[in-house]
This record gives sequence, structure tokens and C-alpha cells, in this order.
Amino acid sequence: MHHHPNLPAAGRKINRLCLLTLTLFFITTAEINAQTETDAIMMNKTQFCAGFVYGYSSWDHYWEGTLKRNNLNLGTVSAKSLAFMANYGITNKLNVMVSAPQIWTKASAGTLRGMEGLQDFSLHVKWKAHTLQTGKNKLSFFLVGGFSTPISNYVVDHLPLSIGLGTTNLTGRGIVDYFRNHFFATASAAFVYRSNVTIDRTSYYDTELHSSQEIKMPHVANYLFRTGYRGKYLIAEAMIGNNTTLGGFDMTRNNMPFPSNRMNATQVGLGIKYTLPVHTNLSFLAGASHTIAGRNMGQATSYNGGIFYAFYFRKQPGKNDNNLSNQP
Repeated sequence: MHHHPNLPAAGRKINRLCLLTLTLFFITTAEINAQTETDAIMMNKTQFCAGFVYGYSSWDHYWEGTLKRNNLNLGTVSAKSLAFMANYGITNKLNVMVSAPQIWTKASAGTLRGMEGLQDFSLHVKWKAHTLQTGKNKLSFFLVGGFSTPISNYVVDHLPLSIGLGTTNLTGRGIVDYFRNHFFATASAAFVYRSNVTIDRTSYYDTELHSSQEIKMPHVANYLFRTGYRGKYLIAEAMIGNNTTLGGFDMTRNNMPFPSNRMNATQVGLGIKYTLPVHTNLSFLAGASHTIAGRNMGQATSYNGGIFYAFYFRKQPGKNDNNLSNQP
């Protein structure tokens, strides 16, 4: 293993920034959410990073409204995912990210059949809007805009084994990051606008009867806090995140989930990302998370691991290196 011959010294130093963060699952729907849009790491101009993340999530207890219970007709519900993710630096302060996962779901008991397929394509644009620096203290502000939409025509009305909710989403996010001597703390908040979805029946009942195939989907608020060590080759972090559905209704007793249910979840997790010192184009990640509170959601434990490779589309001058928030 050796340094990439076409990269300048400065480029080799910052390839450690090709790190994608801990993956969160919307457990009930097995929806995968790549979290690169929630961190404070930026790719340099013309730098490109791409790779794959494999994830596994399972639960045998869930919240039926606020009641925590199990269900012997489901057993353990699990989801596997393999997601392609990529990040490109348009400029040092403007990045674009894309992702697309393949999802597999399964229940260990009962008659409900698991599903599989390509889920949603997502695109996010992240802008490093402003940085304040006093001595070793650096405070950075970011704005992120996102779009996602289903890739395949998967069935949404088959929860908890559907591979997604089928909505087209628009996301606006703000991020604040503090960095000093390898310590960092990053907080973000987002609003997710979700489109309505159509199901394959002419009427449905939520809290009242609807003679329609169209379901009005509530929007979502997302909050995430992460903190830990951000170094030259290693990033280690702890996180806590919350998704809150802004509306919806609770599942009824012994009934299946419905796409427009209120689906709230709070998760804690750990993540580690490591870049090879002898070949800084190549980086690895691993992480785990656990749902500690929820509503109409499974109490899932999730694991993931990934591998990524970074390179420049064209050679950069050596001075193009030091505007990044995780520089020691």
C-alpha cells in the first residue's frame, strides 16, 4: 500500500475527510438514511469520495403507540441494507452528496413475507456558510438542502416489512460545529417536507374513513448531536438523535402499522472512522446504535460497516488544504 502518485502532499493529508458517518435506520420501515449531510466534514474542491455501507438492524419489541410490547406473529423483524454513497467537492465550501440503498426485510415468525428492492435516491448539497476562529477555538456554520425520492415502485402499505414509505422529501438543515484540539461537538436540526403517497386500495381508515387511495403524510423534524475525537486518521464519536413526526396517529391495538402513523424514535450510538496512514485514499467505518425511546416504532439495535475511496478528478495545487473543520 502506498500514497496515490497523482495526489499532492496536501491532497494526501485531507483524504482522511472521506468519511461517512454512523447510519441510522427508521426501524419500522427499514429506511436507511445516510448521515453525511449531518456532519461538519467537507471535501476539498474536485475531491471525490465513494463507497459502500452495509447495515443490519433488528427488533423483537416495539412501541404500539406508547405501549411497549412484543408480537409472536412477527418474532424478530430485521432489515439488511447495502448503500452506495458518494460525495464531491464542487468548491472547498460547497459539497454535493448522493446515496441509494438496496434493502432486504424479514420477519422470523408469522405469515408476513419480507420484501427487497432499491429504496430511495437522495441528493444533498452542503454549504459551509461561515467560520469564526479565536485561537484554537473554531466555530463553523453549515446549511444543507436535500431531496429524496423512490427509485423503484415498492409497496408502502406493508409495514413493518415495507422497504420505505414512498414519499418524495425536501429537507432543510442547519448545523453548528465546535472544534478545539481534536475535540468536536456538532449539533444539527432539520425539517423534512414529505409528499403524500398512494396505496393499492380505494379506501382506508386512520382515525376516520377515507374514500381515497391517497394518504396525507405528516412532515418530520430531526435533531442530532454528536461529539468526540476528530484527528488526522481517526474519528471516534458518540451521538444521540431524534426523529419526531409532526402529526399522524397511533397504531391501534394488535393492528399493523400504517404509513401515516406518528413514528418517533430517539437513538444513541457510537461510530468510528479510520483512514490508513500508509494509503490515505482508503478509509473504513463501523458503528452501532440502539433505540432508547419510541412511538409506533421498533426498539432496534443496528450495526454497520463501510469502505470508501477518495481521489481528485484533477490535480490540485498543494496550498489547497486548510479550510476544513477537522484539521488539527
